[in-house]
Amino acid sequence: MQQDTLDTLDEDLSGLKPAQWQARMAALAEENGMYQPLGSRHFASFIDQGNTLLVSFETIQGIHNLSDVAQPLGFDLVKNLGWSHLCIISNGDTWFRNERIYGFFDQLVDDGFFDEFDKVVFYGAGPCGYAAAAFSVAAPGATVVAVQPQATLDPRLTDWDDRFSEMRRVDFTDRYGFAPDMMDAAKQGFVIYDPRERLDSMHAALFARKNVLRLRTPHLGDTVQTRLIEMEILYNILALAGADRLTERQFYKLYRARRSNGPYLRKLMARLEQDERPYLMALLCRNVTSRLRAPRFRRRLEALRKSAADGQIKLPPER
Repeated sequence: MQQDTLDTLDEDLSGLKPAQWQARMAALAEENGMYQPLGSRHFASFIDQGNTLLVSFETIQGIHNLSDVAQPLGFDLVKNLGWSHLCIISNGDTWFRNERIYGFFDQLVDDGFFDEFDKVVFYGAGPCGYAAAAFSVAAPGATVVAVQPQATLDPRLTDWDDRFSEMRRVDFTDRYGFAPDMMDAAKQGFVIYDPRERLDSMHAALFARKNVLRLRTPHLGDTVQTRLIEMEILYNILALAGADRLTERQFYKLYRARRSNGPYLRKLMARLEQDERPYLMALLCRNVTSRLRAPRFRRRLEALRKSAADGQIKLPPER
């Protein structure tokens, strides 16, 4: 990779006003590949580097919330692994249901754009996960990693999902529509979700295909992507996907990082509290306090010991 590309992609874009940020993104893309406006709420940036291509779908708001330097997540993979990166960016959650985006992908297919890469990985989370799955049909043989994706918001199929009522009039039945069907041409798909989030789990069930592996992450809640970034494993997941090495076993080896993730541990503790499982709660609190500075868990453990001393509950023997 050329050093000047590395230097330009190290630029801190935080603190810029929205128009300035988009203008700078356009300049970086044009310096290193291509920039394409796609109507009033979308644009595409392409960084041309290696023979592996990450196609990510992101929102402006998500980029600013998840990156300290306000860069798309794919920039790190460009810098660290030498990948190329095509990023489709929306202003707000649009599920990328827009004729300009359909036409853009049509043109990429006509130009043989995806054929120029040895490996193509599509990625997104939530509405962006829907888009990653839906538009992956443009690159048969690609790998798809989708976090908490919706399968569709067509009310005839998902009238049970009442979270996105403002999207009810958007057409999810025309081109690039039903995301699970669009993944049929993928070499491999991965759907990552928390099965305890009922609506996310129902969408995940619609992705049941022979070429799709559904990876369950209990107690991560409705912000799975954020937790994976906090655990510093999302980039490893994508790197493995780009090397055809992401498997269920490899994923769950990485996912052991949850043992040190505060939000995950607190959610697990809340679940045990709700289920009234003091024995398991004590095991959890002992484990956490033995490894981490966790005042909340230490206080809970002390309360459990007091209850045990009073004869109210029975706890596992101390080691």
